[in-house]
Parts: sequence; C-alpha cells; structure tokens
Amino acid sequence: MYSIEYSRKAVRALIRMPRNVRDLIRSKVEELAAAPMEARNVRKLNGRPGYRLRVGDWRVIYDIEGARLVVRVLHIGARGGVYQ
Repeated sequence: MYSIEYSRKAVRALIRMPRNVRDLIRSKVEELAAAPMEARNVRKLNGRPGYRLRVGDWRVIYDIEGARLVVRVLHIGARGGVYQ
C-alpha cells in the first residue's frame, strides 16, 4: 500500500467542499493508494506529468513516487478548472 500526501492546495479544496463529497473523494484516494496501477477512472495527463482521478464532477490531480511508495495529491477541483 502506498502512503498518501496532500498538498496545501488540495487540503484547502477538501475543507471547502461539502462533507459527503469530501468523504467520497477521500475514500477514492484511499482505494487508489491500495493499488495505484490498477485504479479505475484514472488517466495520464497530457502535456505535464501526473495523473487524474475522476470522482463524479470532481477531479483529483496526483503524482506517484514509486521509490518512496507515495501518492501525492496535488490539486482537487471541479472538472472545468482543475487543469489550469
């Protein structure tokens, strides 16, 4: 199992969203950390390093550090503005 690290930006986004959405996103990220190479609704980003996890209308941008076994959550946001 990989450990999970959240950036400040990701933590702020989680705090601002409704509790049910926050719990859903956190559970999906924990599932991702259990098996990051076999996760569903994941795509590699084009034009920059990292991956995106789709959770309904929300997107989680993350990166994997294989040497340290860490999933770093970089950004969480609505599907339209998270890629900018």
